Amino acid sequence: GLEQFKRSKYSLFLSAIAAGLILGFAAMSVAIVTVITKDFSPLTRRLMTAFVYPLGFLVCIMSRTQLFTEHTARAVYPFLDTKVKLKEVFYVWAVVLAGNLLGTLISSYLITGADSVISAKLGYLYIAEHLISYSNSEVFVSAILAGWLMAQGGWLIASTSQAFAQISCIFVVTFLIGIGGLHHSIAGSAEVFTGLIFSENPQIFESLRFLTFAVIGNLVGGSIFVAILNYGHIKKT
Repeated sequence: GLEQFKRSKYSLFLSAIAAGLILGFAAMSVAIVTVITKDFSPLTRRLMTAFVYPLGFLVCIMSRTQLFTEHTARAVYPFLDTKVKLKEVFYVWAVVLAGNLLGTLISSYLITGADSVISAKLGYLYIAEHLISYSNSEVFVSAILAGWLMAQGGWLIASTSQAFAQISCIFVVTFLIGIGGLHHSIAGSAEVFTGLIFSENPQIFESLRFLTFAVIGNLVGGSIFVAILNYGHIKKT
């Protein structure tokens, strides 16, 4: 966590943009499978989308780019250890979140430009409509669970140095997010941004509402259920 506070904010921002760009492929994978499995049973469809959902996360995290839902816990540990101030935590969060969202927005434009090859437009429209259909409280609670899992995944990755073990950790936590249909703010932003670009009647307000509660929920899940609890029990031990 301290390494991220000490690095150049410009470097952190560029890394966050790269993470957002890469997560566009997670959204693309889910959209493609959604189109392919449109005639399958709901259970089969969910299983297949959950299986491909981790792919973009694997590339993103193993390439060491900075993802907001990992920083919800990582940036909190130095604060709990009185190494940094709270305003510095919020600043790092803001830099990483802005970079991630800019990256997913760019990737969304690139993906729509290549849809004649990818052929996932209907999948994106379906996913975006599905995401914004939930109430604020539903998105918030779901995002808490997703943020909890992602931050815990970051903790697990830091506990092992073997690449295969790290890949397994990433796959397990993101598969759980996918199979549960939980809301990840950055992957979700790639899905709603692309849906907005494709849509003939873009629902901008509803999309921003979804992103707002997904971000807050992820933040609560990572910082409280992972950072505070993990720091507390490790400090006592």
